Amino acid sequence: EVQLVESGGGLVQAGGSLRVSCVASGFDFFAFGWFRQAPGKEREVVSCISLRDGSTYYPDSVKGRFAVSKDNAKNTVYLQMNSLKPEDTAVYYCAAAKGRPECRSGVGFGVWGRGTLITISS
Repeated sequence: EVQLVESGGGLVQAGGSLRVSCVASGFDFFAFGWFRQAPGKEREVVSCISLRDGSTYYPDSVKGRFAVSKDNAKNTVYLQMNSLKPEDTAVYYCAAAKGRPECRSGVGFGVWGRGTLITISS
C-alpha cells in the first residue's frame, strides 16, 4: 500500500522551532513536497525536494526559515521550521510524486498524507 504518514506537529510559541517528518511506503518516489493550508486560505507549497539529486525549492515566505531534508534509507523526509510566526499556523501536508512534479502548483503530487496541525502562538 502506498502511503505517507506525517508526524511532529503541535503547538509552538512564536520564534520557536519544530521539525515534522514524513515516512513514505509502498513506492520509490521521485520527489516530495510539503504544503500547508490555513483556515480560510488556499493550499500553498512550503518546500519541495527531489530524491534524485536533492534539489530543493522554497517560496519567499519561508526561505531562510524552513529547511527540507531527506533520508533515502529510511524513506523519510523532514521539514525543519525555525523562527516560526503565527502566520505559519496551518495544517501541514506531505505529498509525494512518482514523476517530476510542478512544485509550486502541486501538480504531479499524487500521494498525500493526512496532514498534521501546527499552531504558532503569539
